Amino acid sequence: MPYIKVWIHFVWSTKYRIPFMKTRDIRQTIFNHIRENAKEKGIYIDFINGYTDHVHCLVSLGIDQSMSKIMQLIKGESSFWINKNGICEEKFEWQDEYFAVSVSESVVDRVRNYIKRQEEHHQKRLMPKNMRSLLRNMDLRNSETHNIWLKPMPWISLFVLQLKQEITNKKSTMALAKSNQ
Repeated sequence: MPYIKVWIHFVWSTKYRIPFMKTRDIRQTIFNHIRENAKEKGIYIDFINGYTDHVHCLVSLGIDQSMSKIMQLIKGESSFWINKNGICEEKFEWQDEYFAVSVSESVVDRVRNYIKRQEEHHQKRLMPKNMRSLLRNMDLRNSETHNIWLKPMPWISLFVLQLKQEITNKKSTMALAKSNQ
């Protein structure tokens, strides 16, 4: 039997970033349900947390699992369950899009800690700075893919544009240095 170890950090938000998960109790109820439902479906959630309008989830992919299938199973079932059980006052929906990035085994603990401290991050308004460091390590060449995710989060758009500019400037500097040699 093959052995694989692929860590994925998923982030997804509520429809239109509406803060449906207003209280810690609501969030914990939803996160506990997502964890239990995922376990029943053979999805290994290492850590899950979030804030009023989004969820962070660290998952170890199984041998026959895809990111899109995991998101379909988690988001679809949890949205149905939340509405069926009246967890939120209004009709609950997740946004269609999601963010997913692979995580090196060497930084899994840091990602866990980042996910664990979501309330603290948002109470201190540190999200843009933390997302900037997360996005800095991403390949930003496929801007269309990022633009789909960034539309409902304009504050990230600004940071992605700044990072793209930094990358472009760095590449230009490196090219100029090579040509002068």
